[in-house]
Amino acid sequence: MAVHTKHPVSAPPAAPAREKTGHLLLRAWCIFVLTLAIAGVSWANAFGAVIAAGITVAAAAVSVALWIVIRPPVQWRRFPWYALVYVAFAAVSVLWSVWPLATVLTWSLLALTTLQALFVGGVLTWHELIRAVSSALQWVLSLSLLFELFVSVVVQHPVMPQFAEAPDGVDPIVYWSRDNLFDGGRIQGVFGNANLLAMVAVLAIVVFAVRYAAQSPRRPWQLFWIALAAYLLVRAGSATAYLALAGAVLVLATVLLMRTTKRPGERTKYYVAYAAVGLGGALALWFGRDAIFAALGRDSDLTGREMIWDAVLARVAERPWAGWGYSTPWLPWEARIDGWIVDHDQTVMQAHSMWVDVLFQLGIIGLVLVALAYFAFVWRSWFFAVDRPRWDLRDDRPYTTLSLVPTLTGAILLVQGFSESNPLMLWGWMFVVMFAYKIKQSPHVGEGPIELRLAIERGDLMKQEP
Repeated sequence: MAVHTKHPVSAPPAAPAREKTGHLLLRAWCIFVLTLAIAGVSWANAFGAVIAAGITVAAAAVSVALWIVIRPPVQWRRFPWYALVYVAFAAVSVLWSVWPLATVLTWSLLALTTLQALFVGGVLTWHELIRAVSSALQWVLSLSLLFELFVSVVVQHPVMPQFAEAPDGVDPIVYWSRDNLFDGGRIQGVFGNANLLAMVAVLAIVVFAVRYAAQSPRRPWQLFWIALAAYLLVRAGSATAYLALAGAVLVLATVLLMRTTKRPGERTKYYVAYAAVGLGGALALWFGRDAIFAALGRDSDLTGREMIWDAVLARVAERPWAGWGYSTPWLPWEARIDGWIVDHDQTVMQAHSMWVDVLFQLGIIGLVLVALAYFAFVWRSWFFAVDRPRWDLRDDRPYTTLSLVPTLTGAILLVQGFSESNPLMLWGWMFVVMFAYKIKQSPHVGEGPIELRLAIERGDLMKQEP
């Protein structure tokens, strides 16, 4: 005869563990911060430079307040010190800068970007961080397409920043949108710049593809976002973005090949082979640039880049060691910048190469510092991707798909940095500092002080992506 007991073996039923509202709001705030950095100049195009600066400062103040309240665990010795030394040297350059006001203003943007990078990397786990980046990219790409659709359907003519009326005879380069969505021309999204839109689209393809491979929730939607990012990439028509995507694919193939090795010395032959391929590819790209850029619909001088580099390097020779003073971007109202290099009747605001730009602003010393910052980031992100997670004697743990994102992002930024200065500011610099800091604080996905603390707070019952 069955006997009912008042002391069942199993635990009584209970509702599943859920994240606290405060943590959900924190994640939403981090998505906004990332969107603020990724969208970049679109805030100034929409609201004006003064309001955009106010939003940036207010967002940084909120992040500082949250950091003080949350007090995430921090290993102070494990900071991206090369990047922080570069930021400090840029600040010190105000002592010899020929444009001290521009140095103070642009360095403030650099400092706030660095602060936000440390904040987001410090309060989110690896899974949350990649998910937040994905959400921010979805917002930016969606707004870009909706903006172009609004201009073509409602406005029905090109628009200037803040929807101002375009004066007669103005060069199309100053338009916020050229109303090209339905006529087959290059579109610019909320950025007002097709090259910026294209690079964000490349980053989005990488992040969405990695999340799809990681079996993320609502996986079929990742295919939709990949398709949208690919469409915007094609419509933006940036040669640099195509090369960046090719570089990311090459790095991905290399990482996956390295993961197949079984013995430590087995990777050496692959490193030698890929070094030869990389060197050969760089030489072929340089000496065959006439044919390559003609096929991509661009000039062999990288759309005027060589002329800009020649002018900048001529000034570098005058102050080679410490440069002329930090200013990223160049502020066009400065007397030494206004009218110096003109393209399409507009004063050029960057050297169109992050290496030439740093050399011009901070000299050889600054170039060494930023090279060390990027080298440290690329080095750590590479082994973060190719090595199995290991913190004890066990050496058979599976690879983590999400660990691909930092090294692929590094590849995109290095390719972009050859012909653009954007990796020195906004989302480019933020992602370098954020991922470098996150890798040093939590060198394994799911391991590390912040990872374990948040897992305990959530009950560690949430499904994690592999």
